[in-house]
Amino acid sequence: MGLFGVHDDDELGEKSVPASHAGGYATVDDVEITAIADIDEEKLERFGNAWNVPPSSRYRDHCEMLETNEFDIVSVCTPTILHHEHVVDAATKGDPDVIWCEKPIASSVTEAKQMIDTCDETDTELVINHSHRFTEKLQTLHDLMNERDLLGDVHSVHAQFRMELMRNSTHLLDTLVYLLNSRADMITGYVNGENEAVDTLDVDDPVDDAGGGGFLVTKENTFATLDCTVPRESSSMCYIFMGSKGKLYLNNDDGEWRYWRLEDGEHIEESLPGIDGAWTWDEDYRNAFGNAAEHVVELVEGSAENLSSGREALKSLEIIIALYVTHHSGGRLDFPLSPASGHSNQVLVEHPLVVSSHRSLCRSLHTGSPDCIRSGECTVTNATP
Repeated sequence: MGLFGVHDDDELGEKSVPASHAGGYATVDDVEITAIADIDEEKLERFGNAWNVPPSSRYRDHCEMLETNEFDIVSVCTPTILHHEHVVDAATKGDPDVIWCEKPIASSVTEAKQMIDTCDETDTELVINHSHRFTEKLQTLHDLMNERDLLGDVHSVHAQFRMELMRNSTHLLDTLVYLLNSRADMITGYVNGENEAVDTLDVDDPVDDAGGGGFLVTKENTFATLDCTVPRESSSMCYIFMGSKGKLYLNNDDGEWRYWRLEDGEHIEESLPGIDGAWTWDEDYRNAFGNAAEHVVELVEGSAENLSSGREALKSLEIIIALYVTHHSGGRLDFPLSPASGHSNQVLVEHPLVVSSHRSLCRSLHTGSPDCIRSGECTVTNATP
């Protein structure tokens, strides 16, 4: 459902693209695209022509397609806001063994959990296409960090990628939680309100998704800074991991992976065991779709464990949602600080959830009543909740 397998307007209907669901299926034996659905009739025709799907198997209504065909696998390649509807429909009306859904899993945590629950109830494997998980180099690095304790206790991480949060940083954040084998425990976020989707995707409607970042602390007390504010043209997908046994630098855009082990207080650079070269978009990302399609087939056959489940995808979605929520509901200190009081004369308090934090701030900064935010008498803030 939805069409992910043809790109660039001048190539639509003329060229099939390997880095896609359809391209992934084409690399696996005994997999055939038997039907497709999309509401855009012109795109439906072009995709069908590109991938040799007969006109009789092209549908404008995805429910009609699901109810009149039997599928082992259903791919959901529609916009994120439609994932919930289409995954639930696929699981309940089509009864496939596996649903392979594009990232991010959904546009809200509630919808994501409903998708996971529905697939559990229908005994359907839900695979989310966080494609980096299906690359051999990242899988090897995951094993080095989690099975062989390559870095020891990871103290801190810096992660950076291009805007926007939902559209792009889902890859960055999923890779982060995958390598750490953890999830966020607390988060503070910032959203800059900027996006490039309107221009690069030629979108007419307003786009809420934006660049942003912040910091998080995992359940294992790893501190991570996140930066997804950078425009596409000048961005690099990169990470710096600092651990008790070594450090790691990963730059996927520039094709540079470097590792240093820590010995007697000195970092000594050496090759990553079992990894030849660095991760690249041209090779590793392109091959990820074939690897993912092969994994989906293994799930159908019952010979593998899900590498990118809905529950795993929920971890990165929670981070993205939390960055937005904390940006709009949190407090901040404005600079310059007031020399008379030793702190800013204005703390913006935008939500009742931060009242307790404000009270702690009052106790530490002046002798006023901790309930001053309710009375409006606080000298620290000019704002009210």
